[in-house]
Amino acid sequence: MTVREYNACVERYANPVYRFILKNIRDEDRAQDVVQESFAKMWERVNDISEEKARSYLFTTAYHTMIDTIRREQRSTSLEEGHLNLNSVEQGSPDLKEVLDEAVARLPEIQRSVLMLRDYEGYSYQEIGEITGLNESQVKVYIFRARNALKKYIVSLDRVI
Repeated sequence: MTVREYNACVERYANPVYRFILKNIRDEDRAQDVVQESFAKMWERVNDISEEKARSYLFTTAYHTMIDTIRREQRSTSLEEGHLNLNSVEQGSPDLKEVLDEAVARLPEIQRSVLMLRDYEGYSYQEIGEITGLNESQVKVYIFRARNALKKYIVSLDRVI
């Protein structure tokens, strides 16, 4: 890949990768750090990556960098997260987007990632498999489970409201 092709990839994929990471970790600064680190890793291997594979390489790298970041932070802040999870949905009339964001945030990490790639970014099952290292059947199963969990969460919330 040439420098010009690399710069074109930055222009083309920086926002989609950022949106994907932000939806998963819900912190703008951390999402920017993950995206920046992913592009830095891509730059280190710029001579080994073809322009056709750049998108897949970038999302795969960003995904794995995000997982590493989450795991590193979970070790240091597990006690704080335990206290944060005790908070429930606020009383009153919640906004649908807030409810959906809360439901997505409660999903296991892998389910949230494949759901975001499929429903928010529009990737095919095969592309998601390449990004996450799963086979196509596993991707479908995780998406199915994620959607069912979202449905159960929203239905149970309707009963409360």
